[in-house]
Amino acid sequence: MNDSSKDKIFAEAIKKPQDFVFDERVAAVFPDMLLRSIPGYPAIIGMIETLTTQFAQNNSRLYDLGCSLGASAQSMIRGLKTTNCQIIAVDNSQAMIDKCLALPIEESAPTRIEFRCEDILNCEITDASVVVMNFTLQFIDKARRCEMLDKIFAGMRPNGIFILSEKVKFEDPAVNELLIEVYHAFKKANGYSALEVSQKRSALENVLIPETIKEHRDRIIRAGFKSADVWFQCFNFMSMLAIK
Repeated sequence: MNDSSKDKIFAEAIKKPQDFVFDERVAAVFPDMLLRSIPGYPAIIGMIETLTTQFAQNNSRLYDLGCSLGASAQSMIRGLKTTNCQIIAVDNSQAMIDKCLALPIEESAPTRIEFRCEDILNCEITDASVVVMNFTLQFIDKARRCEMLDKIFAGMRPNGIFILSEKVKFEDPAVNELLIEVYHAFKKANGYSALEVSQKRSALENVLIPETIKEHRDRIIRAGFKSADVWFQCFNFMSMLAIK
């Protein structure tokens, strides 16, 4: 990895702290940021390939909502064994979409990924057999999260799968604080300084609003899904599977 792709965004003291934004600076270092900031991220991306193989239906659409640099969409394309499918990847960051559009195209791929710069709250979802939201719902206003889940459910085929990955909090304050401390130790073990951990936490404080696993499960079931279960969890990060 060259030095320009290493995440050093919060390495220097920031005089005027601002909320975290997915701009050009973040897009340039995002793969490094994800690997060093989200425990188990490669396992989640790898499982999306496996689940796509199992649940993608012929003549359907697959959505990566809040796609950032398109890792989930790329995993979908690797797992796609069905015919005549579309993969649609949506993000409201033009910097992220520009990076996605610059990715090399695999000529032997079964389909192409359609990248859209759009607010996922305004994205039309239709005829979907696989929908992924990887660490995206946490950035949506809590008052609109039910609306987002309702939209996804309404746009999915029966027996389609919804994959939701999120940073979570815990109802027991002592457990919550313990796992935050363990998570920060994980980041420091991956080369982030105490200053970087502290400044990024402050930048995300008003932007990333986590909820409990129960809140996520209740919302998914309320939307109409017949099941919603955690398949992966490490510290305060988890991924759920829901089937329509």
